[in-house]
Amino acid sequence: MLADLKKNDILTVADLRVKEGETSPPKRYTSGSMILAMENAGQLIEDEELRADQGKRYRYQRHRAEILKKLVSIQYLSLNGKTQVITPSLLGEMVYDVVDHSIRQLLNPELTASWEKGLTYVAEGFITSGEYMEKLERFVAGRTVNVIRLNNQYDLRGLFDAAAVFYKQKRRTDQ
Repeated sequence: MLADLKKNDILTVADLRVKEGETSPPKRYTSGSMILAMENAGQLIEDEELRADQGKRYRYQRHRAEILKKLVSIQYLSLNGKTQVITPSLLGEMVYDVVDHSIRQLLNPELTASWEKGLTYVAEGFITSGEYMEKLERFVAGRTVNVIRLNNQYDLRGLFDAAAVFYKQKRRTDQ
């Protein structure tokens, strides 16, 4: 019966039953699976030309590992030394929420791909580094003005408070 089903077909429901069960959360990223996910991020890019370029560029595993190390060192991520499981820190979640609610475009892999394409053009001599930097500075300046105009810091406070309940407070002991 399902094989013949087409879009906009109407079915009569004869019987409904509730099935109880539990789902398990997705597995946490480890440093290795995160590097693999970063390597395959280009598959999320809809623009065919940019996606093809990403396949050529995302072959530098050392750079991805360095990015993870940096995110851990500035405390955006926490890394369990024994299991290598990566979890976001409260600071990391706060930064994500700010970007998500202020400059969402920064979360799009296509933006990174277009920046990398621009860098390739500079390296190949199609544009000058000055032209590339001017374009990048215009982008950053425009987005910065937009963020200031949003004036959404009070709206973000609720997101921070909601995330904070999942993190243990580290108590300072003055000795």
